[in-house]
Amino acid sequence: MAGPQCCSNPPDLSASSGGGREEHIGGLRSYVSGSADSKIAVLLVSDVFGYEAPKLRKLADKVAGFGFYAVVPDFLQGDYVEWGVTPIEEWLKKHGPDQAFEHAKPIIDALKSKGITKVGAVGFCWGAKVVVELAKYAYINSAVLCHPSFVTKEDIEAVKVPTAILGAEFDQKWPPEVLKTFEEALNAKPDVDGFVKIFPGVTHGWTVRYKDEDEKEVKLAEEAHQDLVNWFVKYLK
Repeated sequence: MAGPQCCSNPPDLSASSGGGREEHIGGLRSYVSGSADSKIAVLLVSDVFGYEAPKLRKLADKVAGFGFYAVVPDFLQGDYVEWGVTPIEEWLKKHGPDQAFEHAKPIIDALKSKGITKVGAVGFCWGAKVVVELAKYAYINSAVLCHPSFVTKEDIEAVKVPTAILGAEFDQKWPPEVLKTFEEALNAKPDVDGFVKIFPGVTHGWTVRYKDEDEKEVKLAEEAHQDLVNWFVKYLK
């Protein structure tokens, strides 16, 4: 089940929507950033607030700046959680991560048909479960899970590609002690590289829902962004 932190500090969807563009890829609207000539793509799978979130798109632009073709699909098809309005458990019945996992396959196929040779994926909160499923069946070449929700140790035991996990010290549902079990699962897989990092003093969701006025939170979000970029540079380039 989702916790209240999964829906805290929602994004302002009326803010700037980034420097990229919108296209249809694999049947879904997507925000894309970066050169279409790039042979390496990174999927950014949103949390419950969807692909229009300005800070998520800003991160896609940052990822694109390292030479990747960044793609943020609208897996929620415009039906995002409204803080204080949407009953999250009812919403999840319509938007299970398993459904997004199925929608991701034609997107990856469409990217490869355009000449993409490698695909990485990073998921945030709800989106992390989508990414771990892709990693379990090697639909992608590298994975990053940011403050994952719905992910289990059994999921981590089944991943087949290099997987990094970036977690928060103050996470009510997936706290450091749970992420440590994920680290143990990764360490038990000598054929799959893994990395787990706990960021001090932040709460679930901080990488894409950090408060602009909180200098420490912004700094740690930027550190996490660099960590995920480094992971993709290491395993996709």
